[in-house]
Amino acid sequence: MTFSERMKELLDQGVAASKEFAQKAGAKAQDLGERGILVLEVKQLEGQAQKLLSRLGNEAYRAFAEQNQETLGRNTPEIESVLAEITKVRETIEQKETELRNRRV
Repeated sequence: MTFSERMKELLDQGVAASKEFAQKAGAKAQDLGERGILVLEVKQLEGQAQKLLSRLGNEAYRAFAEQNQETLGRNTPEIESVLAEITKVRETIEQKETELRNRRV
């Protein structure tokens, strides 16, 4: 094998390795981007859950302090609707966290 043939072979191997590296790097960057989006979605949902919990507290305060109710239950319409929303958000958070854990594997 001549020197030029050897150099051409090395160059071809380098180009093939560069292509493979670029493909792997692109796939990894996409995966990191998708995981980043999931993390952001979870943080936004957690913020939404905090607002709902605050709303739940406000509803309880209104019922006791402003409406002079003696008791408050899960089936009280205002409480029931907020609890349903909190449950939906919690389930969505759990789903996103599971998806995130599965992407790390």
